[in-house]
Amino acid sequence: MRNSTFRLRTATLAVVATLAFGAAQAQQKPEAKPVHPGTPKEDLMYRGAPVPIKPEEAPPQPKAPPMTAAEFERAKQIYFERCAGCHGVLRKGATGKPLTPDITLPRGTDYLKVFINYGSPAGMPNWGTSGQLSDQDVDMMARFLQHEAPTPPEFGMKEMKATWKVIVPPEKRPKKKENKINLDNLFSVTLRDSGEVALIDGDTKQIVNIVKTGYAVHISRTSNSGRYLYVIGRDAKVNLIDLWMPKPDNVAEIKVGLEARSVETSKYKGFEDRYAIAGSYWPPQFVIMKGETLEPLKIHATRGMTVGDQEYHPEPRVASIVASHFKPEFVVNVKETGKILMVNYKDLNNLEITEIGAARFLHDGGWDSTKRYFLVAANQSNKIAVVDSKEDRLASLVDVGKIPHPGRGANFIDPKFGPVWATGHLGDETISLIGTDPKKHKANAWKVVRTLKGQGGGSLFIKTHPKSSHLYVDTALNPDAKISQSVAVFDLKDLSQPFKVLPIAQWAGIKEGPQRVVQPEFNRAGDEVWFSVWNGKEQESAIVVVDDKTLKLKHVIKDKRLVTPTGKFNIYNTQHDVY
Repeated sequence: MRNSTFRLRTATLAVVATLAFGAAQAQQKPEAKPVHPGTPKEDLMYRGAPVPIKPEEAPPQPKAPPMTAAEFERAKQIYFERCAGCHGVLRKGATGKPLTPDITLPRGTDYLKVFINYGSPAGMPNWGTSGQLSDQDVDMMARFLQHEAPTPPEFGMKEMKATWKVIVPPEKRPKKKENKINLDNLFSVTLRDSGEVALIDGDTKQIVNIVKTGYAVHISRTSNSGRYLYVIGRDAKVNLIDLWMPKPDNVAEIKVGLEARSVETSKYKGFEDRYAIAGSYWPPQFVIMKGETLEPLKIHATRGMTVGDQEYHPEPRVASIVASHFKPEFVVNVKETGKILMVNYKDLNNLEITEIGAARFLHDGGWDSTKRYFLVAANQSNKIAVVDSKEDRLASLVDVGKIPHPGRGANFIDPKFGPVWATGHLGDETISLIGTDPKKHKANAWKVVRTLKGQGGGSLFIKTHPKSSHLYVDTALNPDAKISQSVAVFDLKDLSQPFKVLPIAQWAGIKEGPQRVVQPEFNRAGDEVWFSVWNGKEQESAIVVVDDKTLKLKHVIKDKRLVTPTGKFNIYNTQHDVY
């Protein structure tokens, strides 16, 4: 029996590697540690991030293999946490392949079990052999995928208002700043797994407050005035923090859906602090709210046709959102359709949206140094889309390395090519420098003028500062611990020189754990760089502060309340889009 099972798994694995899921021929034996030719491990780590959507009730389908009610509920939870981010909530396909019953039923349970267990050369993680799913879980998921996908509920105005809370009304908030904190040098630090942000004084390096938020805050954004801090969790909970309070804390909150990534506030003259906007992964939509209270005002769906083949997509997720400096507009980037929406908030009753076709799948990006051009990664197309926010048009699509992941990117003056904006990549070791000055350096505009070679793939963030002569590149998702625990530093005065390596995790003095080093962030003055040493939830983590001039260790922040620190956002730099 054991031998027959082994032969079945071996044969099925061979089928998996060559058939419909787009996989290349498999090279490993079933008992060997799985590898994915052409797919970097850091890419697998990126794709395998959990998605915290809560499953809703949905009946199993009679044509599929039988499941108990308890199994179906557990399978839904596993799918939403582990699979929906790539394959989509409805399993229609996103960055991953479609997994609808018309595809999965003909394959059968044994085929799907091996696929789930060992992964695929095309990039699917090996959920079984990695130990993330048990044999029972793998069998259960193979049966579950042959049922119709349970559809999570929509989340409209009624549902949003049911979650909306004004903790401190505007009239009861401070009339002026009531603390002695240098807010320009305050940092909002995501404590990913505890569902909090730590507000840390950049001058004293002391924690001002630990604020309860949604799960795994993805980004912190500062209002135009610098008074309010908006944070959004992956569970779509938005928190509004008043920085003028004696101890900055929540004054309002709302859930805008079941899963989300982006929040922003209005910045155009005459609309400062008036509105906030949040974009959701599910349901696929964005909502515009009152800036001081988070009261939801206008919801707009993003479902529609994709660029290129112009096919309907049922769940195009909202990726990044930024506020235009040239018009009363939000720049909303829609992942699956590859469209950039210029949302004019001047009149919410007569909402004007300019649709710009770019490329799939849009992710994150940042402004050039003039704040006129927004550069956003279309990561599965290996391109950077450039949008002219003054004219509301696509300025260019620039071919770059594999899976660009810039964060906000980095602006600086290249000694040879003039103003550039840079991005690192998840899929390779390159750093692409794109010319951004169509007036004085027209020949270099919207082209990769220089390619640097970093430590390796798995880069999530790249950073510099107008007062710095260094460019910092992390590699947090690289499978090599020496690389993921350090950062590369380039000399912007002489880019022909090799990068220097800073052993950030070693400087933190932590003895165990993965100790991934992630997201360089400058202080207000531009003379310090902060790094998160990101460990497991039950392990010690830290924040390491480096002197930008000497590239030497300056300070280590350790506190048992710093649970899985990841993103850090300096209030002033975030407020003024300094990167």
